[in-house]
Amino acid sequence: MAAGTSGEATGPADGTLVYLVRHGQTPLNESGVLRGLLDPPLDEAGHLQAGRLGAALGARMPSVVVASPLLRARQTAEPIADRAGRDVTTDRRLLDRDYGQWTGTGREAVVAQWGSVDDAPGVEPLPVVRERAVRGLTDIAQRSRGGTVVVVSHDAVNRPLLVAFDAGLGDPGTLPQDNGCFNTMELRGDRWTVLSVNELPAEP
Repeated sequence: MAAGTSGEATGPADGTLVYLVRHGQTPLNESGVLRGLLDPPLDEAGHLQAGRLGAALGARMPSVVVASPLLRARQTAEPIADRAGRDVTTDRRLLDRDYGQWTGTGREAVVAQWGSVDDAPGVEPLPVVRERAVRGLTDIAQRSRGGTVVVVSHDAVNRPLLVAFDAGLGDPGTLPQDNGCFNTMELRGDRWTVLSVNELPAEP
């Protein structure tokens, strides 16, 4: 599923069109640390990315804009909601992965000690992240049948979520999720379809 820019779309009559967004850039994104539940704001580049998402997705008039409670997700959601004349609501099931005592530690250091982040003690297990994210996104979509929704979360959530709905996407760890990207999905009945992955809004 190639990255690209899709045209405006409305929700399917018997389902929901969902734009799953990764938040914009923060000062920690280039640091190599496990961010998890740390709560940095967007940096200058992140605010520009959020503005482009607002122009691209807000213009599609989503009926609901939902974000992870973390500041970087809420700040990314705000331009989208403002453009659509909506409020941003939050859902804790969209929170970033909890890295426990390793939060703020360099990823390479954790991998060197434990072999992988997944094997480090106290890290939220990937199946738990996937289960809460699938449940949360499905609940949000089911409440908006026939509409279009925007959901802003984190790469550690988006990757297993997308693969849960389309196993053909492969290893979640290698799935691209750039800061400020969005993925397009559709829920019809109980069936999810991933329509595109890692799309980036056009620059003005």
